[in-house]
Parts: sequence; structure tokens; C-alpha cells
Amino acid sequence: MKHFTFPIAIIFLALATVTGIAQEHSTTTAASTPQDQVTRDDTREKLRSVLNAYGPKVNVTFRQNERNPYIFVGVMEGLKNSDSFEIVITVSSQETIHFRIYPHYKGGYINVDRVRNSLTLMRTMLVFGDKNFIYWGADDSGDVFAGYNFTLESGFPTASINVVLNSIKNLDQYVGQLRPSIDGSAGL
Repeated sequence: MKHFTFPIAIIFLALATVTGIAQEHSTTTAASTPQDQVTRDDTREKLRSVLNAYGPKVNVTFRQNERNPYIFVGVMEGLKNSDSFEIVITVSSQETIHFRIYPHYKGGYINVDRVRNSLTLMRTMLVFGDKNFIYWGADDSGDVFAGYNFTLESGFPTASINVVLNSIKNLDQYVGQLRPSIDGSAGL
């Protein structure tokens, strides 16, 4: 029975991740009430201000997504193990801010269905989630990301957002640890 515990845990993690991403990337951008919409718009503008002020300090320029005004995207380059990090930040209608950092490796996303050893990759990502404050997951297409979520119950988390932005470059070392599972190469 012990042999089934880990695969079942991976299945539950994958289902939770897919469900969260599907809710987050819903095609509906309208909040439930006019006040909710005002709050969401206010959060977006506060986030824009933080990203404009702090993004350049971490060598990232953020831009608002053209199709969804509640999503900001930036790219971090100059990494050792990854080509770049695509940083996607979403202001949800449920008073949360979601960070998704997608490592680009050898010209594309790391996809759990196209790596050398999917099971070892996912197991390693689960261990990262246990040891770090930024967790690892895969979206509904199987693309690997690192993520962090903020709830806004205690106000807008300016200082905490700056901590996450400053921590993104450190994720490159974990991509290095994933490289044997991705393509069999050694990390730098």
C-alpha cells in the first residue's frame, strides 16, 4: 500500500493545481458587485505602482496584458540554468494576487509531459514546495511554474511583493536541480 501513496499525492497535487489555475484564468474578468470591481481595480493600480517602482530594481519591466487588464507580465533574463523567467502576476476577483514564474529552458517551457523523467521531476518539485516559501506546480497544459499567492485580507502587501520579486532570481538554482530530470544534464 505504501507504493501508492506518492503517486496518489502527485495526482491530488496536480488536480489542485489545475483547479486553481482554471479558476484563476477564468474568462470572466468582472467582479460580482460594483464595489468588488472598484476594489479589484484599486488593487491592480497599487500592484502596477509597486511593479513600476520595484521591477527595474530586479531588472524586470512589467507590462499589462492586452487581453486581460488584471494580468501583468515581465521577463527576467541573465540566469545560469534557465534562458529566462516569464513572470505572470494576476489580480483575481477574489481579493488575491497570484504570481506564476515560468522557467524558459532551451527555448521553451518545461513541460511535465516532455521531460526525460516526469516522476522524478514532480517528486523534486514536491520537495521544493516543502522546503521553500515559493511552491512549484504545473498548469493545465503541463507547463512547470513556481508560484506564490497573496490574500488581501490584511491590506495591500507592498513589502511582501517586493520580497517575492527579489526572490525570483533565486529560483534559477532549483531549475538547475531539475535539469537531470528535464534532459539528463547536470545543473550549474
